[in-house]
Order: sequence, then structure tokens, then C-alpha cells
Amino acid sequence: MGVFYSHPSSIIDDDVEIGEGTKIWHFSHIQSGARIGKNCSFGQNVNISSNVKIGNNVKIQNNVSIYEGVELEDYVFCGPSMVFTNDLTPRARFPKGHVKYKKTIVRHDATLGANCTIVCGHVIGEYAMIAAGAVVTKDVAPHMLMAGVPAKKIGWVCECGQVLKEDLSCPDCKRQYKDFIEQ
Repeated sequence: MGVFYSHPSSIIDDDVEIGEGTKIWHFSHIQSGARIGKNCSFGQNVNISSNVKIGNNVKIQNNVSIYEGVELEDYVFCGPSMVFTNDLTPRARFPKGHVKYKKTIVRHDATLGANCTIVCGHVIGEYAMIAAGAVVTKDVAPHMLMAGVPAKKIGWVCECGQVLKEDLSCPDCKRQYKDFIEQ
């Protein structure tokens, strides 16, 4: 493990890997088996469950729990109080255990807005953007902009994060896209 910062109020269990330059703020908990990359930032009250894998340069805002079965690639942004699930049919009386959790993968550079919910068992494509409050119930293609309940495609997003114009050009960085496939 490299040198990282953890606020004294946070708890880091045994058998975790945390990359150099990562910052873990107030009242967070990193559970056993978690693997966290370099230069990540975890806000207040973040919970990283057992065996979760998080890439480099990931930013997780306040009040987010990353449950077992979720994997975040490099440069993923998780907005405040967004939610992941890992069980489609949970029952307190009949827990399934980690072997039955549905896998969720968030590809590199994706953004998950504040208070959105990612229902388990899906892949969020690279550079995708999920609007605040959206509920994702299916896979999301790369660069797709999703909003609503349930979330639906409302546009496309550039690598820089700007919503693309109708001709699939970026008004900010001027990148031009041509090969998006409607899904």
C-alpha cells in the first residue's frame, strides 16, 4: 500500500489495498478485501463493502455505499447520496449471500449524478452520464446521457462531459462523433 490519507474518524479493516494519494474523509468505512486505486477521493460517510474493486482517480461524494458486486473503473464520479443495489429481490428473512449478488460494472470516466440509483446487474458504459435522481434499470451505452424514472436516453455526452449537439459535435472542445448506435 502506498501513502494515503484517512481521517481519524474513518475505519479501515484489515486486508484492504489503498493506492497512493487516496483521501478518505470523515466517518467512512473500508471493509476487508476492498481494493482501491491511486488518487481517489472518498467524501464523508462513504462505505466500501468487502471485495469491492475501485480503479484510479475515482471520486465518490458524501453518503455513498459501494456494495459487494459493484466494480468502478478509473475516473468514475459518484455524486452525493447516489445508490447502488446488489440484489434484485432482497428479503431480510432470506438473505442470499455474496455468491448471488448481481454484478454491476461502471466503466471508466462515467458520471453518476446525485441521488441516482443504479439497479444491479448492469454495465454503465465509458463516458456515460446519469442525471441526478435517475433510476437506471438497464445497461447504458458509452457516452449515453440518461435521465428520468426509469432512466431513458435523452442525448449523448462528450469525453469532456458536455452534452453533444444534434450533429454529435461538442460545443466546448469541438470533438466530433459519428459512430454512436441507437440503443
